[in-house]
Amino acid sequence: MGFTVMGVTAGRKDSNCEILLKEALLVCQEQGADVTMINLRDYELLDCNGCTSCTMGMSMGKNTGCSLKDKDDKHKIMNVMLNQDAVIFAAPTYDLMPSSLFLKFMHRNLAYESAFLTKIGAIQPRDRVGALIAVGGSTRSWQSMALECMQVTTVTNSFKIVDMYMATQVPAPAHVLLYDEKLARAREIGANVMKALNTPAPERKWLGDPEAGWCPNCHSNCLCLGEPQWRGLQYPIECAVCGAGGDLVKTDDGKWKFVIAANGLERDRTTEEGRGVHCDEIADVQGGFFMDPNAREEVARKLPKYKKIQFKGI
Repeated sequence: MGFTVMGVTAGRKDSNCEILLKEALLVCQEQGADVTMINLRDYELLDCNGCTSCTMGMSMGKNTGCSLKDKDDKHKIMNVMLNQDAVIFAAPTYDLMPSSLFLKFMHRNLAYESAFLTKIGAIQPRDRVGALIAVGGSTRSWQSMALECMQVTTVTNSFKIVDMYMATQVPAPAHVLLYDEKLARAREIGANVMKALNTPAPERKWLGDPEAGWCPNCHSNCLCLGEPQWRGLQYPIECAVCGAGGDLVKTDDGKWKFVIAANGLERDRTTEEGRGVHCDEIADVQGGFFMDPNAREEVARKLPKYKKIQFKGI
């Protein structure tokens, strides 16, 4: 039985994202994969309404699902996407981050959080391969959070990101067709996805540029100063994408590199074990509020003041 590979894009029709994604998928198809591709523009997708029913349910050991499940196309897409061996995501960058459509779709993934659902016994673990393509009209400086935002939204469903590519300075529709090297890089994405799929899951690893990014764990370029986490865990420096903790160390040649601490992957968001700790955190913090009648009574007492405050709109 061959592998199944899906492409998911949020870009314009017949333009840069679709073109690069199709190049990658063609390689997968050439190597025997059963390929599917969708453009999120063809579907009705609602914003997460913040009801927290999914996390409340999972923190209590129940798979309540998403409250919007029957109101748009998200669940239909997820039923297909989560049954793929690999998914390649492509999104345009209009201002530093991937487009709002891509984020709207991916931010609804929490109701399908594989670590939480595995933890409560609702699903069986499944290994999935992933790859990312970001496209923008400027250099990386104006796409600085594109791949990082895309990657962090894929961890929820346990995608092992094996490669990612940022196509820069292609602002016009189908502009990428002028650059053979960009098309070739997209094909490399497809080849690396297939290479990963043909590797036993425990042995799958990063297949992109080994020097890519500050973080040696997820290869993102986004580090931040560490702050106290739930139950006091703290590192001097953290990776904002995978959560790896460590510090900056100056090398012999005078350069800086991020070195992960001995316990720095304790809450690695790319693993179900690391995200499982977050399930415990939600159960503690969110569950603690709803189980504390005094806290709920105090909020109910203070809330009317703010309900009464009304400012003019536009």
